[in-house]
Parts: sequence; structure tokens; C-alpha cells
Amino acid sequence: MAESTIQQQPLTGWDKPELDLSNAEWHSTSRGLGDVQIAFVEGFIAMRNSGRPHSPSLIFTPAEWGAFVSGAREGEFDLT
Repeated sequence: MAESTIQQQPLTGWDKPELDLSNAEWHSTSRGLGDVQIAFVEGFIAMRNSGRPHSPSLIFTPAEWGAFVSGAREGEFDLT
């Protein structure tokens, strides 16, 4: 992940910077089976719907992304 050029301080809620995603390098799932793509930009993680790439992207801090990935691995979001 690239080093951030933005001064890091605790971010809460929607208190995140506007990131320029126009040159982001988007990555799909390894199997190419999902609609989700992610990009690492200025120390943040952006996630978008690959079927609608011009729609708004979600922006995660590294801590938020870590919590999301851990929850997914533990089945937190599985349909029962």
C-alpha cells in the first residue's frame, strides 16, 4: 500500500478526505466473480461496484478495512 500524503489523525464517521480516484488502480476478486473492486489510494482503501464504476465509492481507513475483512472471514456477513 502506498504511503499517505495526508496527515493521519483519528477519523470518525464521514470525516474522510475527498480522494482523486481517476488514476486509481482497481483490483477485482482473484476469481473475477464479484461486482466489487478495490483500490489503495493515499493510505485509504476505496471500494466500488465494477458494474457501475462512475457511482460513488466507499472509502475505508486501514482500521475499518481490517475490521471489514476480519468480519467477512469470520462469516459475519454470510446469509443464513
